[in-house]
Amino acid sequence: MLALRRPAPGAVIPLHPRLVLLLTLPPLLWAGNAVIGRLMVGQVPPMTLNLLRWGVTVVLLAPLALRTLGPWSQLRERWPYLLATGVLGVGLFNSLQYLALVTSTPLNVTLVNSSMAVWMLIVGRVFFGERASGRQWAGAALGLLGVLVVIGRGSLHTLLNVHFVPGDLFTLAATVGWAGYSWLLARPPAHMRGSARPAWDWAAFLWVQVLFGLVAASTFTAGEHLLTEAKVHWSGGVFGALLYVSLAASIVAYRAWGLGVAEGGPALAAFFNNLTPLFAGLLSALVLGQAPQPYHALAFVLIVGGIVVSTRRAR
Repeated sequence: MLALRRPAPGAVIPLHPRLVLLLTLPPLLWAGNAVIGRLMVGQVPPMTLNLLRWGVTVVLLAPLALRTLGPWSQLRERWPYLLATGVLGVGLFNSLQYLALVTSTPLNVTLVNSSMAVWMLIVGRVFFGERASGRQWAGAALGLLGVLVVIGRGSLHTLLNVHFVPGDLFTLAATVGWAGYSWLLARPPAHMRGSARPAWDWAAFLWVQVLFGLVAASTFTAGEHLLTEAKVHWSGGVFGALLYVSLAASIVAYRAWGLGVAEGGPALAAFFNNLTPLFAGLLSALVLGQAPQPYHALAFVLIVGGIVVSTRRAR
């Protein structure tokens, strides 16, 4: 994650292959994270899984991060901002997602998370004074329509009889928090902009966020062990899952997301995030041995259409 450039108000960000790749890779990796989170139910408690994930990430990132971290006084001077981004982007979001997967499915979790496009616009307007264009709202509507197609499995009757579980509410809370996290990346305070910003590269910036996020993750895990009979059943599959969620779904995905948000802005990134449930549906189908359905294709067209509409330049 680097210092983020602020797109001009009302600017339309043109799409190009590099930006598309940066904003498509995280949804794919996070869809895999949701599937793995579901597979780990009964093997690793959700809060413990989140703590282990980011504990391993801190170790993997340390050789890169410590090269440019600089004096620790820079952390003390900026701890409120770093604590906010760490709690929202590392501690809260991922803990709630793994908790949601105990009672919900990867597809439902990622579908609820796809409401982020709307929450991103709302958070930007309420807390950052950013006005959304009509095209952005229209793109958000198309993306949500694609989400509804997947929820209803292409059937209006199924959609009208959908029953959400507590996990879906945990996911909604996580989604709002992630919207705030993304805006904090794009609109940092003065001491994190320009010459006032420490000379941290992306690895150092992510590393310090994870450090602060581990404060929240450790607190949640302690509560989990105090209130439940949480226990990890170690196996080769658990070690493999930890490697994936720590390396691919954390370091690689967060790096790509940070670059994508920096170049395209939080609102555009939110529309690409709607690809996550489609990837989750396909990955879940592969794991369960079920073939993709025609409604997946329709949902894909609607979600991609939302991206195109929101980024199309007015005549």
